Amino acid sequence: MRAGEEVCDRDSQKQGGIVCAGNFIVDRVHTLSYWPEQGNLAHILHQDLGVGGGAANVVTDLASLGFPGKLAAAGCIGADQDGEIVKARLALAGVDVGGLTALADRVTAHTHVMNVPGQNRTFFYHGGANDAVTDELVSPAAFAKAGYRLFYLGYLMLLPGLDRIGPDGRSGASRLLEAARRVGLTTCVDFVSSEDPEFAAKVGVALPFCDYLIINEMEAGRATGVIVRDAKGDLIEAGLLEAGERLLAAGVTKGAVIHAPEICFWFASGASPIMTRSRPVNPDDIVSTVGAGDAFCAAVLYGLHENWPVEHICAVAHAAAAHCLAGATATDGIPTMSVLLRETNPQSA
Repeated sequence: MRAGEEVCDRDSQKQGGIVCAGNFIVDRVHTLSYWPEQGNLAHILHQDLGVGGGAANVVTDLASLGFPGKLAAAGCIGADQDGEIVKARLALAGVDVGGLTALADRVTAHTHVMNVPGQNRTFFYHGGANDAVTDELVSPAAFAKAGYRLFYLGYLMLLPGLDRIGPDGRSGASRLLEAARRVGLTTCVDFVSSEDPEFAAKVGVALPFCDYLIINEMEAGRATGVIVRDAKGDLIEAGLLEAGERLLAAGVTKGAVIHAPEICFWFASGASPIMTRSRPVNPDDIVSTVGAGDAFCAAVLYGLHENWPVEHICAVAHAAAAHCLAGATATDGIPTMSVLLRETNPQSA
């Protein structure tokens, strides 16, 4: 049975909805005293257990924001304790988990996240059931029939069953996104920052079936071959502008959103790019950078679903990412949307 065919519509009174398909991962976040050289010892100062991955983070963040429509998850987990953790966490947040398929021959994907405060985090990842997700296992039609409007897929480049390009030149992701569009869902896609030398080719075949692309600056560079940061690590805004135009030319139909810690550009065909600056964050207030991009993405999806103006969406998305930085896991720093609205437009309070 395809994931999604058992979707429960117990929240049928809610208007519209967003289904988040892709990665579902149990994250064990270890906060370290420092990053050790090989052979040395570092102390684990604190440990947190969370549910992560593109789809899991985004759908959980949407629930925390108080999204007014239905929320659903679609993908694969293992028939194990970690799989039960994923389902329990999502169900507690009010997310329909009928689209999650438990595979008896796979463990649930899991990650050990090594976090040193003030530094970039490091991930040790096992793909497990995520590696088995294919377009045959997810049914966009079931979600469309249940009244959902947006179909989010993430992360490409961390779903090998969807990323792989077949002899016909198509990938599972391209077929899945095409199927979602065919039944009237708006497709929204995110990548992971992979070093795969075939990055551009694998994501490229999916772009013509993507309505909205929401990615960071490094992913935009890898997808287009454009240099977006110089040797010192400084952002090259001209590079981001070129990357955005190339993504539209590659087939993204409604909007390409490229976000970085410093800035965001929103590209749409036939219109000038819209640029917004990120909200300054005191480095001392950053607990972990895990999930900040997903928080940004969740706020964008919320705004798209509610038909907000682009500048309003971006302001709220920057605020969501800033709040995420104060949490240890990918999702525990997210406030309600009312908080973000007060911060970005105090007159609305």
